[in-house]
Amino acid sequence: MRVAASAPARANLIGNPSDLYGGAVLGCAVPCRASVEIDDAPRLELATGAERTALETASDLRLRGDRFDVARAALGALPDPLALRARIAYRSEIPYGSGLAGSTALLVALLRALAAWRGETPSPYELAERSRRTERELLGVACGWVDHYLCCFGGLRYVDLRGKERDDAAPGEPFATVEDLAPWAPALPFVLAFTGVSHHSGSVHAPIRARWEQGDAVVVRAYQRIAAIAREGKSALLRGDWPRLGALMNENHALQRELGGSGAPNEKSIAAALGAGALGAKLAGAGGGGTIVALWTEPDAAPLERALRGAGATHLYRPSPVAGVALDFDRTEEIP
Repeated sequence: MRVAASAPARANLIGNPSDLYGGAVLGCAVPCRASVEIDDAPRLELATGAERTALETASDLRLRGDRFDVARAALGALPDPLALRARIAYRSEIPYGSGLAGSTALLVALLRALAAWRGETPSPYELAERSRRTERELLGVACGWVDHYLCCFGGLRYVDLRGKERDDAAPGEPFATVEDLAPWAPALPFVLAFTGVSHHSGSVHAPIRARWEQGDAVVVRAYQRIAAIAREGKSALLRGDWPRLGALMNENHALQRELGGSGAPNEKSIAAALGAGALGAKLAGAGGGGTIVALWTEPDAAPLERALRGAGATHLYRPSPVAGVALDFDRTEEIP
């Protein structure tokens, strides 16, 4: 038997990170993917690149700060992981720590492939919730929900997270509301720029989340406003009102920056984009490095690209409503 699955990167266009606080985010998939293959094997093995490791005892599932931790967590979400006799191999086109949800895309692909291997067919809602719970509880990352929903659903989506602001809620209650905007949206005039500085999103989110949990009025008001910005941004995008959308993106970023959620590499890239003539620019992820998104409506993007590369960008991308998590090759029907 062999199973293969993949999941896309994502970019948050507006509204992030209000998904940690019951808000809303408009985001889009990015056409680079994390891929997983599972094959029969005499024992449970993990492989990525030239690295290999065998998992034989419960201690082998403990996190070690290496390239296998995401896979260990995905296996740890199963009731009987060490009973598997399989080789799990994975790779990713998404730069590590780039702020494009590369770890989440890999986790989603792993969980989907493992589900298929076990004969399960979770809905994208169930898979998103399982992925987020695994990242929060087993990987210990302070994170929201939108990355998991976008990696599962793909496309261009407006995701409403009302009722999901607290970590102590029952798993999957409620599911997020996910709208498909791709059939109605104009061509997407966005450019993504990886600053070249890797980051860990949890280290950015955790201190601000702690302030919110303590009832800090500045934080509470900021995320209420950012959620409202996402709702208005959805209308602006669907109408093609780019000046208004750009203004909302800039306000979104200003609020997050004032809370300490940006960083020097992000500010340098954003200033370069705006200086080149972008209508708006903001964080596409958590900040502290990673990726920014710029709204560029001119036919020739060369001036923007030059400015971003001059500010240190190492990779440029265009968001595109590509498919979410998918089984690329599945022979589960051959199980005797």
